Amino acid sequence: MDYSNLRRQAASLKKGLFDQGHLDEQFRQVEDLQDEASPNFVEEVVVVFFKDSGRLISNLEQALEKYPRDFNRWDAYMQQLKGSCSSIGASRMKNECMSFRDNCGQRSVEGCMGSLQKLKREHAILRQKLESYFQLLRQVGPAGAATRPAM
Repeated sequence: MDYSNLRRQAASLKKGLFDQGHLDEQFRQVEDLQDEASPNFVEEVVVVFFKDSGRLISNLEQALEKYPRDFNRWDAYMQQLKGSCSSIGASRMKNECMSFRDNCGQRSVEGCMGSLQKLKREHAILRQKLESYFQLLRQVGPAGAATRPAM
């Protein structure tokens, strides 16, 4: 297997995530926390992020279906999700969270629904790209010998 080619592919995929604004500098800071004692630290953090963010999005979708409209509850869910996005550097998702919160402040149901759809799309894109990225890393380095956390 051509490991140098796999490394280049992984580096290119990661560069694209930054260039396209999916990730920001916070992701690099999370990477800096990874060491030999925890070679899959970043992937494990990302797995937890997607589990938690998926749950928050689901809770938000359920809350959006209820009457009367509870913009404060919607905003609270989105504030929590925004914090999670910020903690791993999910920049585009964080921006959609802020847009959703702006719509909550304006009491715009349609705006909130539109922002949620964009957020879900960004969530799916980021998840797919990071899964591909970590799959390449597992094929390349010492982290590849460790067990893979389930996304």
